[in-house]
Amino acid sequence: MQVSAATWHWQGFAIRYQTSGTEGPAVILIHGFGASSDHWRKNLPVLARTCRVYALDLIGYGQSAKPTPGPCKPGQSIDYCFETWADQVAAFCVEVVGGPAVLVGNSIGCIVALQAAVQHAHHVTGVIMLNCSLRLLHESKRANLPWYRRWGAVALQSLLSYPPLGHFFFSRMAQPKTIRQILSQAYGCTAAVTDELIDLILQPAQEPGAGDVFLAFIQYAHGPLPEELLPQVNCPVLILWGDVDPWEPIDQAREWAKFAAVDDFIPLKGVGHCPQDEAPDVVNALLQRWIGEKASSVPQARQLF
Repeated sequence: MQVSAATWHWQGFAIRYQTSGTEGPAVILIHGFGASSDHWRKNLPVLARTCRVYALDLIGYGQSAKPTPGPCKPGQSIDYCFETWADQVAAFCVEVVGGPAVLVGNSIGCIVALQAAVQHAHHVTGVIMLNCSLRLLHESKRANLPWYRRWGAVALQSLLSYPPLGHFFFSRMAQPKTIRQILSQAYGCTAAVTDELIDLILQPAQEPGAGDVFLAFIQYAHGPLPEELLPQVNCPVLILWGDVDPWEPIDQAREWAKFAAVDDFIPLKGVGHCPQDEAPDVVNALLQRWIGEKASSVPQARQLF
């Protein structure tokens, strides 16, 4: 299926999204930290065979605008937090999709999806989580970390709050070699760490404002946690988890299967932090099957505003 890109304006800022498919339930793909809608390039055309699929660049990422961090002021600044991104997703459902959608997230994109499902429940018919961020550096979780990681995180955040030092650090991170090293650590299937992938992540990181966005989020140690949001979600949830993810250990997430909203928790053997890019054939098949089953069970009234 053909994939097309378009621009939508929200809060006075240009937002890029990609779309494919003309029939079936609506699905919105939400990327993780530092990524973009391009991280779903292996999924969009396949899911479009049975769904109307949209992949969104969250504000601050990809080819979307990167306004100055601060209180939300249309056309001026934005608060880079999960509540803001949830508002963006809900507005996208209304203004672009034209109705509610299944939200599929990877990493922090999962928390955006959960926050939207809680904050704007009537816009969300289901949530699929791929290796959700555990937010291990959240202020409420630091006490459980080894002392050297706990104090190291605090020290790093303090140092990066000094703008010249923070921007120097980001400039060193936004290099092809560094990005490759980071992804090779996160991916269980390192063959998926291609030059194309490096370029897709590097290009947005070189745009004006990208460093400010990075530094704003790296210091974001509060806000919602997935285990706090899951009990509040009323729509069905599917959790897929690469079992060799070094950043978000699967053992710390298995207990989420006990929440009433969670329909299933499926480990993905030998897969790391980004299942949609590492094992797209497996992920696409699971997503198509689950979305098809849930779409057929959604009452007609739920499909309307």
